[in-house]
Amino acid sequence: MPSTPLTPAVLADLRRPRKYPAVSVLLPTHRREPENAQDPVRLRNLLEEAKEAVHDDPEVSRADRIDVIKQLDLAMGEVDLVHAEDGLAIFAAPGEHQVWSLGRSVPARVLLAQTFLTRNLVAAYAAEQPYWVLAVDSEVATLWSGGKLHAPEQVNGAFPVHRPQIDFDPEHQEQVGDTPSTFNDEETRRFLREVTEAAGVALAADPRPLYLVGEVEALSALDDTGGVTHGAVARVAQGGLAQGPAQALGHAVREADRERDEQVVVSVLADLDRARGRKAFAGGVDEVWSCVSEGRAALVAIEDGYRTTVRTEGDHLVPADRTERGARDDIVDEIAEQALDTGARVHFVPDDSLAGSGRIAAVLRF
Repeated sequence: MPSTPLTPAVLADLRRPRKYPAVSVLLPTHRREPENAQDPVRLRNLLEEAKEAVHDDPEVSRADRIDVIKQLDLAMGEVDLVHAEDGLAIFAAPGEHQVWSLGRSVPARVLLAQTFLTRNLVAAYAAEQPYWVLAVDSEVATLWSGGKLHAPEQVNGAFPVHRPQIDFDPEHQEQVGDTPSTFNDEETRRFLREVTEAAGVALAADPRPLYLVGEVEALSALDDTGGVTHGAVARVAQGGLAQGPAQALGHAVREADRERDEQVVVSVLADLDRARGRKAFAGGVDEVWSCVSEGRAALVAIEDGYRTTVRTEGDHLVPADRTERGARDDIVDEIAEQALDTGARVHFVPDDSLAGSGRIAAVLRF
């Protein structure tokens, strides 16, 4: 399974056109027994279905057929069902393959196209409500990618940022009598400015709520550098976590994240109430789908556990059975992806929050 966080940049890369066939294999998975006992069998069956579809497609050359089937086998070897979440996505195309574990269920599906089927990943990313954690001490700063359903994972690249080692003369320091604070010397201030700049680059590429974790003195010194840290949603005064472990860091920010999540839900529901009063409200899957398709939605709210299967009848969506021809069993994820594509905000809210609005609702731009 990949350790790379799912970010807008990663999603954009996944959605770019590939050489045909770009194969998508989606499987709902299970975290616990006994439901997870059949996951390996279902996965093998879906991968065999995908291989047969590639083998039997006359538009696929012999070389690409051999390559893509090999990529599917390689992907199978990377799947870790022991630590399965709620969904699995396998993508394979000539010369590449990717495996993604998702904290959101997906429909079982095999698809050959020129792009990977990403709407379930997009919806999973939105439902995860991702955040950044910047953890800092006097020697090192690290950046972590966290979310509602996952412990934070350390991000590499520009991070970690290390404070340069300083050579000094302790005898001279003792004579002068000027023992500086840990965060008061110029080298440390330079180190913290570098940390702030690197964090700014990360937030510009993927804007998320930012939590700061460190001792009070460290956070105060970091504030003095200005930049993105002034926009942090919370500061957690706890030292010793700049190098993890991930579970401890996740525990440190959990309460702050829970409070922020509650505030966001209250704000979203208030926006929906105001929209209803000014007749800029849509409720139910059919109305919301129509408004999102027209680019009219500014905000879409979806209950966490809401799933429904529909089919198109004229200009409307009507309830359908999964076995019906033309049934669309991930319409909610499709709405989430299209809403984000048109610049709308998408928020997942607790179940029953939208019970009177068909489990899904939107604030309209016009």
